[in-house]
Amino acid sequence: MLKNLSVEQKANRLEICQGLVGRLEIEPDFLYKVITGDESWVFDYDLETKRQSSEWHTKSSPRPKKARMSRSRVKTMIFVFFDTRGIVHKEFVPPGQTVNHAFYKDVLERLLKRVQRVRTDIADRWVLHHDNAPAHTALSIREFLAKENIPVLPHPPYSPDLAPCVFYLFPELKSELKGRHFRAMEN
Repeated sequence: MLKNLSVEQKANRLEICQGLVGRLEIEPDFLYKVITGDESWVFDYDLETKRQSSEWHTKSSPRPKKARMSRSRVKTMIFVFFDTRGIVHKEFVPPGQTVNHAFYKDVLERLLKRVQRVRTDIADRWVLHHDNAPAHTALSIREFLAKENIPVLPHPPYSPDLAPCVFYLFPELKSELKGRHFRAMEN
């Protein structure tokens, strides 16, 4: 979403970015401890891109006929958490489940257990990075993270460039899923 930032938002964004650069100067391996996460919609069927559906033909061959299709209405949400080494934890939201602070806390509890199992080298010193979605910033979530001693990287509002999921992970994932039918959510 494009948004004109206010002067205060720009200053906040600059301050957070300068803080991160300063932290990297002091602690060069800092980014290896960051686990970033976000959620996105995944469709049962999403249209192929024009490039994916293109075919080679001679100039004299007839134009291929294609049925007009649209994206399915069946969709689910996926949560993905990853670090510099790859995906740490992923899970789909069960059908009918509302994504609120209580559900997100359950997701974080499963993430915490997963980090302790698959990232033993950073299990006691990792840093969480997520955006400012209401479920992520709720008081119960902040209390849970404080109780578990999990620091959170600040994320300035309207800053998708600081959320790697948005420009790196989800476009790659969705590109692989385009043009494929999944008959059941389990698939």
